[in-house]
Amino acid sequence: MKTDEKDKSAKLLIRHISGGNAFIKIEEILEGISYEQVGIEFPGLPYSFWQLFEHLRIAQKDILDFSTSSDYKEIKWPDAYWPKGSTPDSAEHWEQTKQDFFRDRDAFNTLLYTNPDNFMVPFPHGTGQNLFREALLILEHNAYHTGQLMILSRLLDSEAKVQ
Repeated sequence: MKTDEKDKSAKLLIRHISGGNAFIKIEEILEGISYEQVGIEFPGLPYSFWQLFEHLRIAQKDILDFSTSSDYKEIKWPDAYWPKGSTPDSAEHWEQTKQDFFRDRDAFNTLLYTNPDNFMVPFPHGTGQNLFREALLILEHNAYHTGQLMILSRLLDSEAKVQ
């Protein structure tokens, strides 16, 4: 693949990871959610908005760590990927979680943008994984859970209207 095509491929992946094409941007969902709502639990759902978003952050961070560190240490599935409590410790913790998610997403996108020649080169510390595969993993995982966040935001909006 020529350098121009690789550059276009990197930009395309970044655009899709950032959302807003086939699914709403996470930023737009978060704008409609208050700190007071993030821990509300609904019957029949195994997670609150906070737990789901924190899961997204943890998984994305894990993929970033794997993609950037030969000293990567695998975390335990599923326990380490989901927070224990239904709410963050404080409003500041909630704000920090959002900042961390976007910082890590930007770091991964920068990695993609600066390494288009290495998309398909297996990581030396993996079992055949490469940057392209990890980008698709973030894209797929974030898109899946973004849909769930959207549904939860609608439930939370309905809940707020009832009260």
